[in-house]
Amino acid sequence: MDKEKKLDTAFFGQPRGLSTLFFTEMWERFSYYGMRAILLFYMYYAVTKGGLGMNQSTAASIMAIYGSLVYLATVVGGWLSDRVWGSRKTVFIGGVLIMFGHIALSLPFGVSALYVSIALIVCGTGMLKPNVSEMVGGLYSEEDKRRDSGFSMFVFGINLGAAVAPWAVPWAANGFGFHLFGSGMNFHAGFSLAAIGMFFGLLQYSLDGRKYLSKDSLYPNDPIDKESLRPVIIWTIVGLAVLVVVLGLLAAMGQLNITNIINIITVIAIALPIYYFIMMLNSKKVTKIEKSRVLAYIPLFIAAAIFWAIEESGSVVLALFAEQRTVLHIGGWHFAAANFQTLNPLFIMILTPVFVALWDHWKGQPSAPGKFSAGLVFAGLSYILMALPGMFYGTAGRVSPFWLVGSWFIVEIGEMLVSPIGLSVTTKLAPKAFKSQMMSMWFLADSAGQAVNAQIVKYYSNANEVPYFLAVGLVSIVFGVILVFFVKKIHGLMDGVD
Repeated sequence: MDKEKKLDTAFFGQPRGLSTLFFTEMWERFSYYGMRAILLFYMYYAVTKGGLGMNQSTAASIMAIYGSLVYLATVVGGWLSDRVWGSRKTVFIGGVLIMFGHIALSLPFGVSALYVSIALIVCGTGMLKPNVSEMVGGLYSEEDKRRDSGFSMFVFGINLGAAVAPWAVPWAANGFGFHLFGSGMNFHAGFSLAAIGMFFGLLQYSLDGRKYLSKDSLYPNDPIDKESLRPVIIWTIVGLAVLVVVLGLLAAMGQLNITNIINIITVIAIALPIYYFIMMLNSKKVTKIEKSRVLAYIPLFIAAAIFWAIEESGSVVLALFAEQRTVLHIGGWHFAAANFQTLNPLFIMILTPVFVALWDHWKGQPSAPGKFSAGLVFAGLSYILMALPGMFYGTAGRVSPFWLVGSWFIVEIGEMLVSPIGLSVTTKLAPKAFKSQMMSMWFLADSAGQAVNAQIVKYYSNANEVPYFLAVGLVSIVFGVILVFFVKKIHGLMDGVD
């Protein structure tokens, strides 16, 4: 079987199955980033303009907690794949849920459809996202040297879908350039395009998957037996019962509202990684050296959470700045505020080969903690830059779009120092008994960062944009500088891991 994999070069020298996963993830990211590009505007635009008429701060909090929930759900999605369905079935079910989530948003059923859509897309993305990547690895034998280049092509597909969507979906919502929908936007047409994108992804996955994907993906890696399943069911029921009781108490006190639900999710997103750290540090399965490495991971986890709180704000705070404070034309070329969402994947595609070459040729490069420290400083500087137009020109008018372009470019430099390095170091520092759980921790850092974001974005407005950007940016820079002084200590705790 390994020999067959090595001989399969049908997709630009890579296994034919990579094409299946490449386009599946490309279309999934198209649907997700397309939806995300216009969702904030849909929530807070007035009903007369095609929106839901929500309070802006509430809409911003929902956007942030939405992202947090997506990464929380990857923990469950990974478990379902490993223990119950296998990756191929889990990915398909996830894709179907995502498609129906976009369909719910494409229907004019108001706030109810919004919450149904969020639930479906959160569950679906949690199932699809971690397991597609795992299936890419399954296309190669351990000796196959094409693995790294294959993953690079796969990541390019992710960013290609994410880069195209913020142009295509707003274009559909704006009447395909023909202003068919009067003075307001037809957001539902945009969400329909996202649903169609996910449909194409599922079609590609279903037709090609049977022929070109590994048979191993049909089965769970560690199938759960009845004895092990029983406590999982019991604890799931207990957890749901506690949640029902909490929601019931809030309802009885007249406090069952979206703000308090966001607060509950925030607590869960922060408490879950704390629980994981305590569990690993107290487990008898973890050796003394492994516990040292887990301790080394804690400051890196906190740094990652701070970084993601800023980086993921592109669809929230920077989206608001684009809509309300940015000149939406360059000369005679006019564009939509949602189009700025393309900058994230675009800069990733541009910067990735630069940093790959840098790490390959830089002999005295910093250790992982040093790179994290620099990443935090860059993230903070991206926000400091966004404070400057308000300081120079006031916060009442509109400013050049190049402020946003510059901010995104700086934060993506930070991402190059944090994201791939974090993925690598997470696998290296993981205790043998908690390999999968440690990988979940990387996703939980993003979840925790966005959960905190859900609380602080409430304070963003045009009037206080300068102190907001300065405060958040300085927190990131200060933590990055503090981390510099502990680089040697953290590296020592890593015990030989670079």
